[in-house]
Formats: sequence, structure tokens, C-alpha cells
Amino acid sequence: MKSKLPNSRKRVVLVVPYDEEWQVQFEQIRDLLATYLGSLILSIEHVGSTSVPGLAAKPILDIDVIIRSRDDLDETINELSKLGYDHKGDLGIVGREAFSRGDEKVPWDGTGYVWQTLHHLYVCAQTSGELVRHLIFRDYLREHPLDVSEYAEVKITAASNHRQDIEGYMAEKAECIEKILCKAKVVENEVVQYLDSLGKGK
Repeated sequence: MKSKLPNSRKRVVLVVPYDEEWQVQFEQIRDLLATYLGSLILSIEHVGSTSVPGLAAKPILDIDVIIRSRDDLDETINELSKLGYDHKGDLGIVGREAFSRGDEKVPWDGTGYVWQTLHHLYVCAQTSGELVRHLIFRDYLREHPLDVSEYAEVKITAASNHRQDIEGYMAEKAECIEKILCKAKVVENEVVQYLDSLGKGK
């Protein structure tokens, strides 16, 4: 089920070349979140197009915070609220909980630092099917540069065709995404094993 995107036709769709700074910003956000969330979380993953070297993308990071189960969700929501995040529910996509940022300084680090890159934050349980989908998509593309090139071309064309229509942009690239996800099933066992290993031995 697709999430409803408010004011979707008013949002400018911008796809830009890959920027190494995206990974740097992710690591800074990850380290700050890990410090505050501590043992509540199992891992923090950089997902989406900005997590794939060489892939053109909208300059917005997608970040998945992994918790053991939904039993830990309420406490995680409470801790994230202290950093300036607002819980928005699953927005129609089962298996991930979305959070918005109160301002450009979120996550607050106590210094007033303004984050240079926008990001979307999600919390997923360890067994979430949506989390698996995010990770197989990322891991497959990281090892298949030809698919990265094809997907980049689709994204750039879709952005050009739908500069102020995010839903139109997403619809145009949906077929390519599904094709990649079908191919990405070859790494699904590895991803599931990785997720199963999180938290063991602690």
C-alpha cells in the first residue's frame, strides 16, 4: 500500500549526482543517535539511493533505526522526541515507523549545529519485511554497477518529467525498482542472516 504524500504536487523533485558527503553526514547522524538510543537499538542503517555509491539521488538521506521488536517502539519514540523527532506513524507502509524533524537542527546535539543534508528517519523492528526490502535493494545495487547506471537514468528522466509531482516521479520509476527488487532476492538470505545476528552475543 502506498503512503499518502501531502501536497505532493507542490514539492520540487530534484535528482543530483552522487555526493560522498552523504555518507559522511549519515555517519555523523548515526553516531549521535547511537549515543542517545544506546541498547534500545540493534543497528542504524543508511538505506535508499544515497546509500549506493555512484547513484544519482534526491539529496535526502534515508535512515533505518533497527529495534528488536515493536515492544521497544514506545520507548524509542520517547527517546527520539528528546532529539527533536516527531512520530508520524507508518504513513501507510507496514513495517516502518516514520519520523519528521522539528527543525533543521534535528537531531539536536546541544551545540545548535545545522545539518547540511536533509534526512528521513524510520524505525523498523528486526523482523520487518520492509526493512529487508530496504537492505536487499541497497546491498544488491552496491555490487551491480550496471543496474546502478540504469536506475540512475530512469530517476533523472523521471525527475525531468515530473519536477513538481513527486507521485508522478515515483510512479515512473516504480517498474525499474520492482525489477531491481526481483534481482535483489539473490542477496535476501545474506540480509536475513545479518539481521538475525544483530544483538547476539551481547
